[in-house]
Amino acid sequence: MARLITLGLFSALFFSSTFVLNRFMSLEGGHWVWSGFLRYAFMIVFLLVILVLFQGVKKSRAVFALFRAYWLFWTVAGSIGFGGFYALMCFSADYSPSWVIAATWQFTIIASLFVLMLFGRRFPSRVWFFALMIVIGVGIINFSGVENFEWGVFLKGALPVLIAAFCYPFGNQLVWEAKHGHRYFPKIDSPLLDNAFNKVFLLSLGSLPFWCVLIAFNAPSFPASSQILGTALVALLSGVVATSLFLRARSFAKKPSEIAAVDATQASEVMFALLGEMLFLGASLPSTQAWLGMSLVFGGLGLFIFFQERR
Repeated sequence: MARLITLGLFSALFFSSTFVLNRFMSLEGGHWVWSGFLRYAFMIVFLLVILVLFQGVKKSRAVFALFRAYWLFWTVAGSIGFGGFYALMCFSADYSPSWVIAATWQFTIIASLFVLMLFGRRFPSRVWFFALMIVIGVGIINFSGVENFEWGVFLKGALPVLIAAFCYPFGNQLVWEAKHGHRYFPKIDSPLLDNAFNKVFLLSLGSLPFWCVLIAFNAPSFPASSQILGTALVALLSGVVATSLFLRARSFAKKPSEIAAVDATQASEVMFALLGEMLFLGASLPSTQAWLGMSLVFGGLGLFIFFQERR
């Protein structure tokens, strides 16, 4: 168990780089559209190298063939699960500190339940009590330290992250439904989808049209070299290193309780993002109100995982 927790914590550390680096690029004046597009452009390059090295050229070509065969599905799923999700996260970085975004992002645990309900799944009533705890905690965090409250700033900083929390599991669930057969989606029962990196690569490719539309609509000035480097680091640290560590930890898990423990370590992203912003961006310690909000978020997540483990 100690090895699983250690791997999970290291993956959360690298995942948290997304929040800190996005905030840094925002403060430096980098446009949020470039932060999103360049991250996935670099992701495609890095993943392609990984696929060729570990699966060979023949299987890599098969992945491209799978994309061409179902290009419309991958474009829709990628635009929602990767494009919409990350565009909203990058946009919110212009208005909220990285640790606030990381804390708000924890709502995706509950948002995924709503997504599963949309596809016909049901859950015990106590889950909604845990959801309420998390929602209240997220609200307290976002209201903390605000002296002259402005609804506009609040909505631009918090609301996009809450919507992103739904986009990400929805896009991933579309892939799951297509693989297992759903009357509204094409059936893509390919063994290639058993590899997590293949799925990430296909969704990244599918998100490219979405990013091109955003670039054309916003017409941002060309990114500075610091933003290009920052997005490359996000793609490498979060998209490759963190994902690899997280999937490796989950693959080592033998029991539901161990999987739940690995998943629970991702809540530490909040603390890593806070420490990163304090060390590199000069942020101050959160207020007592913010700590109360984080306690509710962690408490809700902990209860949710505890009772899921006992099912």
